[in-house]
Amino acid sequence: MGNCKSSSRARLGKAHVVPDSEWRMQDFGKTHVPDLEWRINDFSSLLETGAKSAKSDAFHCSGYNWYLHVSPMHKEIGSETQYVALRLKTSEASMVPGHTVHVVFELSIYNHTKGMYCGCKDTYNFHFKNTYSKEQCLIPLQELLKSSAFLVDHSCVFGVEILKIDVSSPEKMAVVVQKKDTTVQNLFVQKKGFVKRTYTWNMNNFLDLDLDHFVRSPTFEVDGHKWYVRIYPRGDKYSTDCLSLYLYLDASDELHLESKKVVVMTLSILDQKNGKHLTATSGLLVFTGGCGWGWADFLGLKNLKDPSGGYVVGSSCVVKADLTIVGSSNDG
Repeated sequence: MGNCKSSSRARLGKAHVVPDSEWRMQDFGKTHVPDLEWRINDFSSLLETGAKSAKSDAFHCSGYNWYLHVSPMHKEIGSETQYVALRLKTSEASMVPGHTVHVVFELSIYNHTKGMYCGCKDTYNFHFKNTYSKEQCLIPLQELLKSSAFLVDHSCVFGVEILKIDVSSPEKMAVVVQKKDTTVQNLFVQKKGFVKRTYTWNMNNFLDLDLDHFVRSPTFEVDGHKWYVRIYPRGDKYSTDCLSLYLYLDASDELHLESKKVVVMTLSILDQKNGKHLTATSGLLVFTGGCGWGWADFLGLKNLKDPSGGYVVGSSCVVKADLTIVGSSNDG
C-alpha cells in the first residue's frame, strides 16, 4: 500500500473464483478513464518468477485505498486454460466495521491497436473482513502472449476505474466518486540477480510476551534495507481466533528508497516436534517504508496451543521469513 503509515499492513486473501466458460472483453472507448494505469514491464519476466499473482501499489479514490491484483496464470475450476485475471482489493484500514461498501468498477487492459481500454464491468460488496472482489478472466494467457495489440515491447497495461461507491451503514452514506488525474505505476521484474535472504526469529519467551498486542522481531538487512517481522500472538483486529503474522519494511528506510521494492515472501512458523512447518507464500508485493503485508488468519489459536503440535515448545516459538526481492516499482 503506497505511502503506508507505520502502523499500516494488509492481509493477503484467498481467491474467490466465479467460473466463466467464455472470455469476453468489451471496448470501453474514450469514456473509460482509469483511476489506476498499471504498466507491467517485460510481462514474460513476471511469468518466469512462477508467482501466482502480482499486486499494485496503492491508489487513492474517494477516501479509500485500493489495489489492482493480477493473476497471470489463473485457471478456472474444471479448466486447464490459463487466463489473465484481474480483481480489485481495498485496504482493511479503509474499512469501518459494520459498514458495507458497494462498488461499481471496470477492470481493463489497454489495446494499443484500437487506442482504447477493453475489459469488463463488475460490482462487489467490500467490508471489514472481505476486501477482495471476484476474479474476472479478461483474456487467455496464450492469446495475450501472441497479441501485438495488448503486448507491446514485452509490456502490457492494466487499468481500473471506480464508477460508483455506496456505503451501507447506520449513517447510510452516499460517496461521491471524485475524478482526478490517473495514477500511473510501473512494475519492473528482473530476469535474474534476485536478492534472497532467510531470517529466523527464535522467541524463547513466547509465553511471557504481551499476548494482547503485537511483538516485532529485531530488524534484519536485505539488499541494504531494514526489515522486520510483526506477530500478533492472539491475532489482530482483522483475524478470527488466529495468530496474525506480517513482514514490514522499516519506516526509517522510506527516505533511502530509490524505488519501491517488489518482493515475494514466505512466512513460516516452525513445528519443532514433527517438522510439519506451517508456511504461506505471497505473490509479488510492493513494499514501501513502514508498509507491511501478511496474513491476519495465519494460524488458528487452537492449533497454536495444541500440545501435540510443535509450534510452541515450552516457551519457544520459531518464526522464519524467506524474502526474495524480484524487482522494483515506481510512479510514472
